Amino acid sequence: MTDILVPTLGESVSSATVARWLKKVGEAVAADEPLVELETDKVTVEVNAPAAGVLEAIAAAEGTEVAPGAVLGSIAAGSAAAAKPAPQPAAAAPAIPHVETPRAVHGPVAVPGAHAPLPAAAKLMAETGATAAAIGAGTGKDGRITKGDVLDFLARPAPAAATPAAPRAPRALEAGEERVKMTRLRATIARRLKEAQNTAAMLTTFNEVDMGAAMALRAEYKDVFEKKHGVRLGFMSFFVKACVAALKEFPAVNAEIDGDEIVYKNFVHMGIAVGGPSGLVVPVLRNADTLSFAEIEKAIGAFGRKARDGALKLEELAGGSFTITNGGIYGSLMSTPILNPPQSGILGMHKIQDRPMAIGGKVEIRPMMYIALSYDHRIVDGKEAVSFLVRVKESIEDPRRLMLDI
Repeated sequence: MTDILVPTLGESVSSATVARWLKKVGEAVAADEPLVELETDKVTVEVNAPAAGVLEAIAAAEGTEVAPGAVLGSIAAGSAAAAKPAPQPAAAAPAIPHVETPRAVHGPVAVPGAHAPLPAAAKLMAETGATAAAIGAGTGKDGRITKGDVLDFLARPAPAAATPAAPRAPRALEAGEERVKMTRLRATIARRLKEAQNTAAMLTTFNEVDMGAAMALRAEYKDVFEKKHGVRLGFMSFFVKACVAALKEFPAVNAEIDGDEIVYKNFVHMGIAVGGPSGLVVPVLRNADTLSFAEIEKAIGAFGRKARDGALKLEELAGGSFTITNGGIYGSLMSTPILNPPQSGILGMHKIQDRPMAIGGKVEIRPMMYIALSYDHRIVDGKEAVSFLVRVKESIEDPRRLMLDI
């Protein structure tokens, strides 16, 4: 018998939810065949069969919260015809870090129709005194309460003893409205963006770039570039190269705060924000400072395809040191990007628009783009932020600087 284990889920991901079993008990499986899908805060992960045989048992039913290393089920040697299907358990809950300091919870003991907790959640609720009524609807399948829901609830500030707050009832829906539970990814995006606003001293500085030189260079070489490298020459590679050059000059924008220390990085792992079917994700272009224009364009194209297909892997989303987001592809003329913690900087690109500009004492129509740098003022000074953005502007307006590394 071979156990099916939850794989390492990646940086800052401590648990996942069993989203869907792709095989039933008693069915034959091939080695490395996808068996079960796990939903994490970031992506959906497929767990493949560690060996060929028959799916003998399922230890974690759909909707169960699981931790890395937990047993999902088991595979027995043999064929489907020879295997005797084992009964599928209702649910199982592998261990997740225990709460060290539970607090008292105020609220009614029960509410008719409250969502049932999963086994791990029920155990933790019994230990801490939390109730389904106080927690409300869970994030598990069919609204069931997971252990993560209980941990999130316990982390909330306790209401004042004199005025305990009752759970707010959902408002009545009007005609034409419907309720849809937030996906785990969307809820995580919401939480992380709010954390960035609450934690970092976030400011944004703006500038504008004349895209004429970059557009002319791209128009001149795009056909021969595509013929040689098999990928189209876009503007993202120009901005990645420009940001890499600026980050080398202003390393604080590429650093992060860890406790009371600053961690500087001697590399650039560039996050590229792309839209996926479930929301915005930020795959990481690792060692972007060592890549050519063609390598950057190929990697970004692959990220876009994977995001659309929901095929991004956890390791592709981890470890970014700086991020670029391009709202211009959706028509945005100007915006204030939000930091992607623990990073200290994010560049926002926008729509290229013809505007009248004063050039040499004369008015000319030029293709202009607003760019924005949001930064953590705890680590990046205003002078550094403005100078960083000016360096990006200079590199895009004169791409020869990128070739000469000046």
